[in-house]
Amino acid sequence: MSIQRRFTSEELERIKSAVHKAEEKISGEIVPVFVERSGFYTIANYRGGILLAGFTFIAIILFDRYVPSLAILDPMLIFMVVATSGIMGGIITHAVPFIKRRLISRAHLDQATRKRAETAFLEEEVFNTRQRTGILIFISFFEHEVMVLADRGISKVVDQKEWDAMVQHIIEKVRMGQITEGIEDAIHRCGEILYEKGFLKTADDINELRDDLRTDE
Repeated sequence: MSIQRRFTSEELERIKSAVHKAEEKISGEIVPVFVERSGFYTIANYRGGILLAGFTFIAIILFDRYVPSLAILDPMLIFMVVATSGIMGGIITHAVPFIKRRLISRAHLDQATRKRAETAFLEEEVFNTRQRTGILIFISFFEHEVMVLADRGISKVVDQKEWDAMVQHIIEKVRMGQITEGIEDAIHRCGEILYEKGFLKTADDINELRDDLRTDE
């Protein structure tokens, strides 16, 4: 599914309003970023191709041994059938996210998501605030991953368990099909945490980063 199709214009406006409201009393900046996937995972396509080619070759051997009437005896034809199966396996793996995800290790998914989140942190200039009080809320749908990255002005005074609890809440909402509600709750909680930690809005504060949801394929 395209990332743009996941949200209606009303939902995007709700997220933008949530950010604006959360930042009314604090000096921090909250940046929500959603992506469809964090990596291409080409290795999964190769694995899918190899697996289907292997199964096909085993099937040819079994037919030759137990079902002679369906046996393939021509070596060139065997090669063509196995090769075609390998190509089809790669195409199917590429087209079906469920299969592709099963052919990638969790460590690989975590690493790719972390890297993409850190890239988004830089691209969206979450670090570019006077007091280094930016927070990135990052969701990558293919990997089923949620990450919250806080700039050093916040991370040095906020315990990691706060972000872990927030991540878990978002994940639960996503599983329930309430993505927008989950991100609204997270944004609201970010505002509460910064307020509790004393990151209060001052007279000369300006909105340093835009409030809308960033999306990318």
